[in-house]
Formats: sequence, C-alpha cells, structure tokens
Amino acid sequence: MEKSQPYPIKTISKFHRLLGLPAHDHPLISVMRIKPFEHVPEGLPGTVMYGFYSVALKKGFKASVKIKYGQQAYDFDEGVLSFMAPGQVTAFDPQKYSSPEQSGWMLLIHPDFLWNTTLAKKIRQYKFFDYSVNEALFLSDKEEVQLTQIIDNISLEYQNNLDNLSHDIIITQLESLLSYAERYYQRQFMTRRIMNHQLLDRLNEQLNAYFNSSNQLRKGLPTVGYIAGQLSVSPDYLSGTLKTLTGLTTQQHIHEKLIEKAKEILSTTNLSVSEIAYQLGFEHSQSFSKLFKTKTNQSPLAFRAAFN
Repeated sequence: MEKSQPYPIKTISKFHRLLGLPAHDHPLISVMRIKPFEHVPEGLPGTVMYGFYSVALKKGFKASVKIKYGQQAYDFDEGVLSFMAPGQVTAFDPQKYSSPEQSGWMLLIHPDFLWNTTLAKKIRQYKFFDYSVNEALFLSDKEEVQLTQIIDNISLEYQNNLDNLSHDIIITQLESLLSYAERYYQRQFMTRRIMNHQLLDRLNEQLNAYFNSSNQLRKGLPTVGYIAGQLSVSPDYLSGTLKTLTGLTTQQHIHEKLIEKAKEILSTTNLSVSEIAYQLGFEHSQSFSKLFKTKTNQSPLAFRAAFN
C-alpha cells in the first residue's frame, strides 16, 4: 500500500481555515490559544507539512498523550515547548484534544515575516528547530511564565493598530523568546544529567562496536546522522547534549574514538599507514594522516616510532 503524502499547509490563513478557527489579524504571524475542540473539524489530514515556523506550549495532555524523552516516557503534565521549522512533517490527531485541562499557546511565524531582518538567517542557527518531538523542552513554572509574557506582548502588538515600529518590536520579542529557549535547553541538558550521561555511555558503546567490527570496511566512517539514528535522537540534539557534557560535538567524539583506535593499531601491528587508513574506513590514506596529525600533532609514522 502506497504511503500517503503529507498535506501541505503553506500559509497561516490555511491553517486557521483547516481547523475552523477565526480569521487572524496578521497574514504572517499568529498567536493561538490551545483549547479542546468543541466540534472536531471533518476531513483533517493525518499528517501535515507546515510552510511556517511553529513554537507551541502544551499543558494538560496527561490523559491522552505521552512522549518519550531519550529512553524515558513523560506525560504532558507540565509545560512542554516544541519547535517546528518550515518543511517538517507532523501528525495531527484532534481526537486527543478533548480534555478540558488542555491549554497552552501556539505561535506561528511565516518566513516572509522575517524577511530583511537579522533573524531571517539567525533563526536557523537555533538547532532546537531540528529536534525531534521526543526532545521537547520541559519548562519550569517560572520559565513558562516568562515565555508566556513574551507571547502576550507579541499578540497585543500585532492585534493593535500596526505602525512603522510594530514589526521591529515583534522581531525583538521573537529574538528574546528564542534566546530564552536556548538558555532553557542548556539548563535542561544540565538538570537531566543522569539521562544525558546514559546517552553518552550508549554513544561510546556504539562507537566501540562500530570500530571493533568490519562495518567501517563496508560503510566507511560513521556519520553523525548514523550514530544519532542508532541512539534514536536527532543529530543536533545529540551534539547539543554532548557539547554540554563534554565540550565536544558528536563529530569530535567520532574523531576521538577513531584516533584512539588508530593508536591501538599503530602500536600493536605492523600494518602500513595505507592499510590502517583502509581498515578505519578512509578511501585515501592522506586524509587519515592529515586527521591524525591534526589531532595528535604527529604523523602516524612518527607516533609509531615514538611509541616503539
């Protein structure tokens, strides 16, 4: 059976119409208050693809929705902030929006609203827009209040009579919102340290298994995407977690493990540098030698000579 394609929702106006919501005041930005559906709209698609950015705070979904954060399940019984960028696909099941306790807000921003601003380029530097749903941000009460105040300011600004300063004011508010989210994610990386150390342990296990098998001969060096997939997390989230724990990105961890294995082979075998490079998944020995020297300040042969 052929898998159905995601339904594209390119504009915020179309999103409002699809859910049977009132027309919004601005074509390129909208703040929606999350509340249970009184009547579930008919004909909603199972999966959709947004043409705009989305930042959503969801509360009170405990009875019907659970998500996984790493290897642990969490209920929506606290403020959970999630982010989506244009082009990402999400599933939508309005039947889950039935509990009277459900609340929160959703901020929708069309890319055209950011045109000719510093945020147009900067927004994609916020890696949490590429995190998976299981890597949402869990807010404290204080953090939730702080972000909701910013959302209220944005809503008031575009609903009032717009003037030539309104756009700049909203952009400033958006920058504050994203900067606070970046700060709170760093807090989350630290406060969930036990879970994150477990992720680090699993990373090391994956890398050890990879470099101690024949995988590299068939697949080449492991990519960040491959390792993240093995750990069931997104590449950006994995690198963000590791950076907080160790100061190194995923790519740097891969290189560290590679150099560790290379030193082991150089010091315990008589294989040539070319043979070692091939064994470690390099197509060209020059690339291996260059990386080895960058990481150790020695060529592979100099390391072997010094070791012996």
